[in-house]
Amino acid sequence: MDIYRKRMIPDECILLKDDEILEITDDFLITRWKTLKPRRDFHHGYSCYYFKYGCKVSKFYREDNTLLYWYCDIVDYDYRKETDTLVVTDLLADVIIYPDGYVKVLDINELAIALEKKLCSPELVTQALRRLDTLLNMIYDDKFEVLNQRIEKWVEEKTPNA
Repeated sequence: MDIYRKRMIPDECILLKDDEILEITDDFLITRWKTLKPRRDFHHGYSCYYFKYGCKVSKFYREDNTLLYWYCDIVDYDYRKETDTLVVTDLLADVIIYPDGYVKVLDINELAIALEKKLCSPELVTQALRRLDTLLNMIYDDKFEVLNQRIEKWVEEKTPNA
């Protein structure tokens, strides 16, 4: 399967050619990856694409393998069976969860800009806001483990004595 990351701002669609698919079901897809371009702040991680929730939950690591944070993207999915291709469209709203539990919501203004510039429909903005609300409620209700447990399983299997 090929996975593409599609963005509205900037307008781009990139093949995630180096992402390693670890597990896939009708409900989710888990990948392990390294950054596309070298970065100082993070180096590698895992992502779980939740088709039902319309979000992608990622665990970002520094180069020394310490946790930087959890990064949650609000997304939309388009699976193309004939080419076995998954296009993941970033709906701009993001949530970061730091190791100390601090939660930060990002890029809501970009969602407004995308709507103003007609890069997306009002229906898509509504969908993104509802998905963001669902994600934040899970986090605030201490139910984030429902979303991070699949990644944690793979991290534990990679380092069983950690």
